Amino acid sequence: MSFPEFLILRHGETEWNREGRMQGGLDSVLTAAGQAQARRQNAILRAFGVAGWSWYASPQGRAMNTARIAAEGLEAEILADARLREIGVGGWTGMRRSEIAARNPQLFETDGLAWYDHAPGGEGLLALASRANEFLRDLRGPAVLVTHGITSRVIRCLAQGLPVEAFDTIGGGQGVVYHIRNGESRLLS
Repeated sequence: MSFPEFLILRHGETEWNREGRMQGGLDSVLTAAGQAQARRQNAILRAFGVAGWSWYASPQGRAMNTARIAAEGLEAEILADARLREIGVGGWTGMRRSEIAARNPQLFETDGLAWYDHAPGGEGLLALASRANEFLRDLRGPAVLVTHGITSRVIRCLAQGLPVEAFDTIGGGQGVVYHIRNGESRLLS
């Protein structure tokens, strides 16, 4: 399936990111580094040129705050869309990754991120892919999307025609901007 061209941004670093905590549906504030990452995203977007593009962001605070900073001076109207929220991590919400690994070492025997699919009471990757695919099908033109780490990876898999299971093999990072066009992805810097 073909989708319109889009840029996808991951929110800047938060206090919980720094502590290694799972945020899921909860939020913590952007750190000074996270705010700087969002300002860098703004510079990337200015250089790229996004005049007339639609803007969508996860309604979660860390994504909306990043979107506001990244959109400064770009005359963007940011629309919140719950389909861009981060994967729900159920009973792991607020826990440190190290605590989860200590309780579930078998989930961390590989270097991948597939352990997200095992969160007790969590959303799961297939449910995330379903809502992300619905969002992409509704895109009608060039857009800037501001979302989260796992959600960004799944959206990029879908847009590139990759299986969702490949989400842990494509790049990530805080405060990044990926350009997706004609089924191809490239990191902008």
